[in-house]
Amino acid sequence: MFLTTVDFVNRYFPLRSKGRSRRLLLVIAERWRRRTLFIAGGIVVGLCAASLAKLSDVAQAQFFRLLDKHHWLPWILTPLGFVVSSFATRAWFRNAQGSGIPQAIAAHRSADTSLRDSLVSMRVAVGKVLLTVLGLLCGASVGREGPTVQIGASVMYAAGKWTPRKQPGLIVAGAAAGVAAAFNAPLAGILFAIEELTRSFERHTSGLIISAVIAAGFTAIAFLGDYTYFGTTSGSIAAREWFAVVACGILGGCAGGVFSRLVIAASGSVWCRIIRAQDSVRHYAFVSLCGVAVAACGRIADGAVFGTGYLQVSTALHGGAPLSGGFALEKLLATLFSTVSGIPGGIFSPSLAVGAGLGANVAQYFSSESASVIMLLGMVAYLSGVVQAPMTSFVIVMEMSNDHSVLIPLMAAALIAYGCSRVICPEGIYHALAKQYGTSGH
Repeated sequence: MFLTTVDFVNRYFPLRSKGRSRRLLLVIAERWRRRTLFIAGGIVVGLCAASLAKLSDVAQAQFFRLLDKHHWLPWILTPLGFVVSSFATRAWFRNAQGSGIPQAIAAHRSADTSLRDSLVSMRVAVGKVLLTVLGLLCGASVGREGPTVQIGASVMYAAGKWTPRKQPGLIVAGAAAGVAAAFNAPLAGILFAIEELTRSFERHTSGLIISAVIAAGFTAIAFLGDYTYFGTTSGSIAAREWFAVVACGILGGCAGGVFSRLVIAASGSVWCRIIRAQDSVRHYAFVSLCGVAVAACGRIADGAVFGTGYLQVSTALHGGAPLSGGFALEKLLATLFSTVSGIPGGIFSPSLAVGAGLGANVAQYFSSESASVIMLLGMVAYLSGVVQAPMTSFVIVMEMSNDHSVLIPLMAAALIAYGCSRVICPEGIYHALAKQYGTSGH
């Protein structure tokens, strides 16, 4: 058991720490204790993010190897995997379902310590890792970035048990570190904490959040290398191609708003009662049907919509096999069924894939030289439409592609998409889903 700050001062500074000097020493010691805690927690979050990334890559690769040999396998493996994942979530890892970001938001907003303990705990973090990997192993259209947010929040909150007070700032710092480590995008991690989790700038914790982000980022780089998520792209938008910015913004924002509206409606309607029903037969029947629907989407798309979509998008961005005309819709539907099933898994990577598909469709009407840039516009637009966090969206895409030359077009597409999405879905998906956990999310 670590020494408390007071015990530390009493033991090592028994005589010289009197009166005002003693109080000053206590304050300084407590500050450094908190900073050390955030940095150490950030390192652990980075380790978890790197481990989940490696495991996810292995799981996806194994699924596609099996798919190449047995094209019929998803009809059995995907629904069966969905049922197993749902059973494990309900039996052993409750509150690990979905992306995990709504749980982190609810934990941050709630003053109920017992609720926080149930939403962000080490048990949930372990379950999130295992079941996200399981989802990818069976072909679910999910990502690892959202789960990394809940894992980061859980790790940092657990570390807070070594301090006299459990602060909401620990949850925010862990979530921000999770985004930074998952995408190798430190600025996006900080903006995500401000724009999506707290919806405000908390000056008294900003330095500690940045410390956690830096620690997590350095740790992830040490294990995964200094990489850009989608490699380095380059390009520019000519004056006549600004129509593509508007088109991607409107199309991505509307599509993202529809996706969010459907997910929110499913969580608050009779579907939700079916998913949460105590009658296990009805529950698992629904989950297995979601798995069958994902398998059907994969069959129609010739396997392209299984998993995160990272490989398909990365290949298309760098001049490889182009995305098909129906990829965006097929990936959107596969992600929708994976999400409403309730199995653990995020929507960040699949959303980027859907956006890339939308951008590829728009790019057909412009010069081939700008195709990769327009795909980036589609990615930022659809992501902004889904999560309704425009600053985080364009910074994530910019850092993932290492292309600063199109920053202004990315910002414009994100802002247009945000406005269109708000018309269709007035409330952001994560904050709306956070209400399930006993908080308003506002």
